[in-house]
Amino acid sequence: MDAVGRVYAFYESFAGEKRVIGRSVCGQPLVALHVGGQGKQLLFQYAIHAREWVTALLALAHIKEGVPRGGAWFIPLANPDGAALSLRGEKFLRTLPPQRAELLRRVNGGRDYSLWKANAAAVDLNVNFGAAWGTGTANVRAPAPENYIGPAPFSEPESRALRGFTLSVRPAATVSYHTKGREIYWEFGQRGQALRRDEALARALAERTGYRARVITGSAGGYKDWCIRALGIPAFTIEAGSDALRHPLGEHSLPSLLEENGGVPALLCELLAQET
Repeated sequence: MDAVGRVYAFYESFAGEKRVIGRSVCGQPLVALHVGGQGKQLLFQYAIHAREWVTALLALAHIKEGVPRGGAWFIPLANPDGAALSLRGEKFLRTLPPQRAELLRRVNGGRDYSLWKANAAAVDLNVNFGAAWGTGTANVRAPAPENYIGPAPFSEPESRALRGFTLSVRPAATVSYHTKGREIYWEFGQRGQALRRDEALARALAERTGYRARVITGSAGGYKDWCIRALGIPAFTIEAGSDALRHPLGEHSLPSLLEENGGVPALLCELLAQET
């Protein structure tokens, strides 16, 4: 069973609070699972980029770990269509309407879909959020395996589902798991106390993971960016795994990802619970 199947099997067997928060372009459910209790809530999302599907398996490990204080929502597979395409290729395409399948074949330009990042509309979901949308230096403006911003902010059902669920939960912080590079991105124009708060949290996460907390330029329209801009909360992108590894990181990389990122939800819950 591949990572997509394992996420859905885990969801079906999960005894705690869970929800379907929306549907993908191809109608697959976007699922969220909750651990912990009352108090400040966190939100973690994984695999918004198709080829980074290994982070969905990291999500399942994080859910099993739980959190010591407050609560956390986990969205293990924010881009199920893209992950299925990256993992299954033509086998997945044969399940789609012919027009949809032909679009993806034409955009990809070959039969190897393992490096695909976008959703099933060839939109890169992590540049489809309404935070300086369309201003990233790598953005493209036509369907592509990566970096296409879409026809408008929140044009995609997956990004709209993430927006709606985040607004309903009102988390104290969010974390987006990606691969790779062993870096943590945390800044998107914060100032004053918010800047100091978020930098301190990023440094704590960096100490736990061994990753480098970085300020980057030229990136916009991501989920992290929108959470910072729209909600004013700490939001982090964690690029898990060594940059020496090649995309897509396979399951063989999971033990090292777990070693570096185990306990991250628990740590962030503890840190935020200490804030007044």
